Amino acid sequence: MGAILVVGATSTIAKETVRRLAARNKDLILAGRNIEELERLKNDLEIRQQARVYVRRFEALDFDSHEEFFSGTVKEAGDLEGLLLMYGAMEDQKEAEQSFELSRKMIDVNYTSAVSILNIAANYFEQKRRGFIAAVSSVAGDRGRKSNYIYGSTKAGLDAYMQGLRNRLHAKGVHVMTIKPGMVDTKMTYGVVGDSPLLARPEKVGLDIAKAVRKRKDVLYTPGFWVIIMLVIKLLPEKLFKRMNL
Repeated sequence: MGAILVVGATSTIAKETVRRLAARNKDLILAGRNIEELERLKNDLEIRQQARVYVRRFEALDFDSHEEFFSGTVKEAGDLEGLLLMYGAMEDQKEAEQSFELSRKMIDVNYTSAVSILNIAANYFEQKRRGFIAAVSSVAGDRGRKSNYIYGSTKAGLDAYMQGLRNRLHAKGVHVMTIKPGMVDTKMTYGVVGDSPLLARPEKVGLDIAKAVRKRKDVLYTPGFWVIIMLVIKLLPEKLFKRMNL
C-alpha cells in the first residue's frame, strides 16, 4: 500500500496520531524541521511498534523546495498511501492585530504553505487514482470570532480549499478529509487558550484521527461534541452574534 507521509510530525497531535498508525503496521515518513526530534520519534516507533519509519526535512515556508521534497520522498519510500498535514501556527490575536508580521506568519504557515504542498500531493494521488489526503484545520474556521478571527480566517481558507479538493478528487478514487479539532492541550495552545473544561487531551484527538483515516471520513470534529457547539455558533444570527463576547 505504500507509506503514509506525515508533514509536521513533531506536533503534539501528530505524535499521538503516528503512534496509533504505527500500531496498525503502517509504514511512516515523518517530515518536519527538527530532524533531531523526528529521529527520536522514529526510534521510539521502531522500538515500541516495530514500525518501518523514514525521516525527511520539510520547510513549510520554503515554497520552492516543496516539489523536490515531495519527489524525493516518493523516491525514498517507493510509494505513498496517503498524506497527513499536521502543522500550524497560532499567535495571540491582540498581538496579531498590531503586527502584520504575526498575521502573515499564520497566513503563510496555515494556508499558503498548505496549498503549496497539497497541490503537489493532489496531482500525485490523482495520477495514481488512489490514496488519501488529510489536513488539520480547526473549529476556529467555522465562524469568525473576535478572540481569534485572524487565525480562524486562515483555517476557513484551508477548509474551503479542502472542500474543493475533495470534490475534485472524489471521482479519481482519492479520499480527502478535513480534521477540525477544538481546543487541545498542546504546545501551540499553551498560554493562549487558558484552562477550559473543553480542553481535550492530545491522546484522544490522535486516536480519533487514526480511526477517521481508516473509516475515510470527509470531515472529522474532534472531540465529537464540537459538532454540536459549532452548529449552534454558526446558526446564531449575525445581529445577535456580533454582540457576543466569543
